[in-house]
Amino acid sequence: MANNVQNKQVILKDFVSGFPKESDMLITTSSVNLKLPEGSNGVLVKNLYLSCDPYMRGRMSKPLVSSYVDSFQPGLPISGYGVSKVIDSRNQNFREGDLVWGSTGWEEYSVISSPELLFKIQHKDLPLSYYTGILGMPGMTAYAGFYEICAPKKGETVFVSAASGAVGQLVGQFAKLMGCYVVGSAGSKEKVDLLKSKFGFDEAFNYKEETNLDAALKRYFPEGIDMYFENVGGKMLDAVLLNMRIHGRIAVCGMISQYNLDKPEGVHNLMHLVIKRIRMEGFLVNDHYHLYPKFLETVIPLIKEGKIVYVEDIVEGIENAPSALIGLFYGRNVGKQVVVVDRQLFLTNQSL
Repeated sequence: MANNVQNKQVILKDFVSGFPKESDMLITTSSVNLKLPEGSNGVLVKNLYLSCDPYMRGRMSKPLVSSYVDSFQPGLPISGYGVSKVIDSRNQNFREGDLVWGSTGWEEYSVISSPELLFKIQHKDLPLSYYTGILGMPGMTAYAGFYEICAPKKGETVFVSAASGAVGQLVGQFAKLMGCYVVGSAGSKEKVDLLKSKFGFDEAFNYKEETNLDAALKRYFPEGIDMYFENVGGKMLDAVLLNMRIHGRIAVCGMISQYNLDKPEGVHNLMHLVIKRIRMEGFLVNDHYHLYPKFLETVIPLIKEGKIVYVEDIVEGIENAPSALIGLFYGRNVGKQVVVVDRQLFLTNQSL
């Protein structure tokens, strides 16, 4: 019994429809044994950072046959990407003390029975929290979607929706490094200013202040859009289709405007895919993790040289994780939303 410790957890109370609320989740405390049983092939980790990501909304709904990811189970801790420290291991690929990122529970300690979903952190000279974002799943998503799906060329025009988020801020910077003209949309003046002053976008606009999205896009792209990195869907996608150039490419990463609607908005301008010979391709980051070593080789030097910057929105304490997650769907976060589980380690690694 001496190895048992308390384990604070975020539990999904029941499946959600419409906009999720903080009350859809519950903070509870259980206990966990810090020693894994003999015969286990898993690892026990202490979670240090938790990542809030839009795709998690779909996991709060009843299971759908067409979904690409399993729903959360009511009454159990929700899960997502995080950064963790290995406390005990029965797996030959991990040792006590290893730092890892990957899928973990929204709790202080997690037993991970499928450690093949974890990445060992080798580069520790950057903030560990970056592995929830620029050096983790969102970074890989931006990299794969922009370079693999969009296949950019110097001088092309690029539009990024939800551009100040964890993925969008990187796509815009990748595009600028390629010598592209880049415009982003976001939902507040603060975020629009950030896109231009911090991330180097050529232009940016607040979509909430635009009564006619088609007119707004024509203002910023008088000759049309070569590449659109799609994070939003709905009315924005419809307007973009009107403004794409011949042989344009659309990388469909997500559609956050549709996640909380019982009946998704229709898209009416799909004929432009034919007229303009547009390639529109959805993708999942899981299909591109074989590129992760190449991605790190590319991105880490850019961060260290100051050629890419990254903004995080930090929330402290697992008890504040539900509020942080819900905030994504109201645009409250500025940059990558991260929950700090272990404040002491947070302070330590910020000084790296």
